[in-house]
Amino acid sequence: MTTTEKQPRRLVIVESPTKARTIVGYLGEGYDVEASVGHIRDLPTPSELPADMKKGPYGKFAVDVDNNFDPYYRVDPGKKKKVTELKRLLKDADELYLATDEDREGEAIAWHLLEVLKPKIPVKRMVFHEITREAIERALENTREIDTALVDAQETRRILDRLYGYEISPVLWRKIRAGLSAGRVQSVATRLVVERERERMAFVSADYWDLDVDLGLPDGTSPFAANLSTLDGARVASGRDFNDKGELKNSSATVVDQARAEALATELKGTAKDALTVTAVESKPYSRKPAAPFTTSTLQQEAGRKLRMSARQAMRTAQSLYEHGYITYMRTDSSALSGQAISAARKQVTELYGPEFVPQSPRTYSGKQKSAQEAHEAIRPSGDSFRTPAQVSKSLSGEEFRLYDLIWKRTVASQMADAKGKTATIKVRADLADGHDAGFSASGTVITFRGFLAAYEEGTDAGRYDTKSGESRLPQVEEGQSLSVVKAEADGHTTAPPPRFTEASLVKQLEELGIGRPSTYAATISVIQDRGYVTSRGNALVPSWLAFSVVRLLEEHFTGLIDYAFTADLESELDRIAMGEEDRKAWLARFYFGDKSQDREGLKEVVDDLGDIDAREVNTVRISEGVNLRVGRYGPYLEVPASEEGADPKRVSVPEDLAPDELTAAKAAELIESQGDGDRELGADPETGHTIVAKNGRFGPYVSEILPEPEEKPKRGAKKPKPRTGSLFKSMDLNSIDLETALTLLSLPRVVGQDEEGTDITAQNGRYGPYLKKGTDSRSLTDEEQIFNITLDEALKIYAQPKQRGGRQAAAPLKELGEDPISKKPVVVKDGRFGPYVTDGEFNATLRKDDTVESMNIGRAAELLAEKRAKGPAKKKAPAKKAPAKKAPAKKTTAAKTTAAKKTPAKTAAKSTTAAKSTTAAKSTTANKATTAKSTTAKKAAATKTTAAKKSTTAKPKTP
Repeated sequence: MTTTEKQPRRLVIVESPTKARTIVGYLGEGYDVEASVGHIRDLPTPSELPADMKKGPYGKFAVDVDNNFDPYYRVDPGKKKKVTELKRLLKDADELYLATDEDREGEAIAWHLLEVLKPKIPVKRMVFHEITREAIERALENTREIDTALVDAQETRRILDRLYGYEISPVLWRKIRAGLSAGRVQSVATRLVVERERERMAFVSADYWDLDVDLGLPDGTSPFAANLSTLDGARVASGRDFNDKGELKNSSATVVDQARAEALATELKGTAKDALTVTAVESKPYSRKPAAPFTTSTLQQEAGRKLRMSARQAMRTAQSLYEHGYITYMRTDSSALSGQAISAARKQVTELYGPEFVPQSPRTYSGKQKSAQEAHEAIRPSGDSFRTPAQVSKSLSGEEFRLYDLIWKRTVASQMADAKGKTATIKVRADLADGHDAGFSASGTVITFRGFLAAYEEGTDAGRYDTKSGESRLPQVEEGQSLSVVKAEADGHTTAPPPRFTEASLVKQLEELGIGRPSTYAATISVIQDRGYVTSRGNALVPSWLAFSVVRLLEEHFTGLIDYAFTADLESELDRIAMGEEDRKAWLARFYFGDKSQDREGLKEVVDDLGDIDAREVNTVRISEGVNLRVGRYGPYLEVPASEEGADPKRVSVPEDLAPDELTAAKAAELIESQGDGDRELGADPETGHTIVAKNGRFGPYVSEILPEPEEKPKRGAKKPKPRTGSLFKSMDLNSIDLETALTLLSLPRVVGQDEEGTDITAQNGRYGPYLKKGTDSRSLTDEEQIFNITLDEALKIYAQPKQRGGRQAAAPLKELGEDPISKKPVVVKDGRFGPYVTDGEFNATLRKDDTVESMNIGRAAELLAEKRAKGPAKKKAPAKKAPAKKAPAKKTTAAKTTAAKKTPAKTAAKSTTAAKSTTAAKSTTANKATTAKSTTAKKAAATKTTAAKKSTTAKPKTP
């Protein structure tokens, strides 16, 4: 009788369901793979603390600052089921592998899992920077312990951000507006954008002229562009020669005005047309090296420049590529490539471009960061041999394909030969009348060997003084040779203010200053946009007036904390903790309480000694003499002194789409003039006697009535009567509207008539335009005039039609995506009232801010729908949980003793998006486990949604 030895069960925990589904096929039989779905616990808000802790040392921050900054962590309510499931799986396991990401945050997630699950079986830390069979096998053979120094660095960062935000944000609430937030990196990023806008506001333009000139051989052939460089030996001024006040920085430069430029152009086309001589010809060899492989920062920058992706889009797409096994880990400060990657790139260059494009020796790159340890390699295609974009074109589409193509090209180009060529410069003198002369110059670069340019050329941000450049050919000429003018036109210019930051240039600036971590830049930019501090205008980032107030308060009262050098030093000090060179408790004590030996003021001391802050002054920006911009509760407005003594100052609304640098003194005067002297009195309502006025509000012009003061003082708590109001139609003008029209607007809604059942049908104007209403049934109208002239018959005909969403006829889907992996129903993209959404006929999920119809694929749609399904049941069950909630205090006491649990903040927007489908995946895991084990082929098992399933050695992941 033979006996078989029981095979050990190994539980592998990763962060996301997608990552779990990908790696499960690379593991042999006996491995169960489950996703924690990001962090499982975090610092709670004060309101979320157990009742007995709210008044204790943890009550303010969920951190005991007087006891070595001891944090109190709690398992997130939404993750309790996940923790229960992991504990259940752990009971059947013989070994636990923590396979979260290899950066600080991934290390912290692994540590939190260890703290909460408290396994009694061997635990191994498993790390890999790419999801391939070879990488997973190497990771299994080279497990290690949890790196406590990395955990300390991440936990210190989390506590630091809690202290910073919870001490400073309340000041913003009291002095500017409720709900605002301050952050260690986000506030500095906002300051950079605001400072650039201040420079633009203070900028004074200057005008200067030159010539648009083409020169050529005497017979008019071989024309080439040239620049006017000198007049009578003095250099001609260009935009670089002026400062931001419109003044000439170099007195030796000659400023050409319009009259002189036009006279010079006329002379060159006439008497001096053939009076040109070549004075110098220079030729130099040209060589250019390829850019280093991508780091997190450079990937975000290039994706923004070349693919028009936001930082958040780029990181979310890169995360998906990583989790599906296409690229290496996307959060890294290192630009180095492994030996295998260098060999793969050089081999591919030889195959695709030829051996002459491969340099004699491999290129090596080193990171700019002293502590480039977030991961150990640059972002590149995964594997020991790279798949070309053509090879993945059937499995990738939209943004994923475009980003993979960019990463592949950058990686391959980094191991290609230099581009070679030559740069020629020609200098020409034109002899003018009365002994004057003009100098011209022309430069051109001719590429003789494209080298890496055959695969990729790095993009650049728009410069302030950009000039025409690129490959251009100049004719073969010799010194002393005569030339002729082919074209000469006067060309006027105006100096330009400093360009606004784009997401790409802001990421670059933050990295150059050493502020924050590149892996957090996408989240930082998203936060300052979501908070209303910054908006996008095309690619440019425009600060709001609210951001001006926040930055001013921080600059004046938290000067050190918003200093660029101080913030960069914090990152360096956190790096020292990560390397085990600094004790985190001592460091936090110095940051919060200060260090007298180093004359360093602590955060607590700064907040305690704030003194009086003039809220009105902080929220004021001077526009011109007597005109100030105020940031109010409902938005910005202009305030000018009253024309009569003792009267209230006049307030004028500022359009929301007007950028701060566009609110000049002239523009302010125009707004004040167009909005008149405040409320425009139209007359009295014949029925009520109330005065009717027209005014301009934050949301546009409207009419209202002025209610008389009540004869008796209203009782306490009684509601104050509200005046009738009515927005002006788009066709109406505030300055010409009359009393009759105003009363008509105030009479809305208009009763059109009644249906057969006696229900009123009314016509009215709403947020989304004019519409009809019958009970709770609303139907859109095509234009505002219908509100007054639509008849009952016409209204009944509209109601006789089948109701369509948003009042529109059913339209064909915008895009068909394929079958949903869970519901097995076809998924399409449709256009809804609030924008495009994906649906499988049962669940609808609105596209996120960074999603586009063009880039939407079945993978992304499945994530959105999975998240929607996960949220759905939770809402239905909520009422049933209200009753036992009374027993919560007893449970909280126990929880406080046993789970003084810890959890770090949610990962970047990209990670949380992928993780959103966890709940559904978790439910299907247990239910499908038995079914999966019975599946006829291992490949089918790997493709299922189940992640905690037995896998055979022949299983393959759902990757090409």
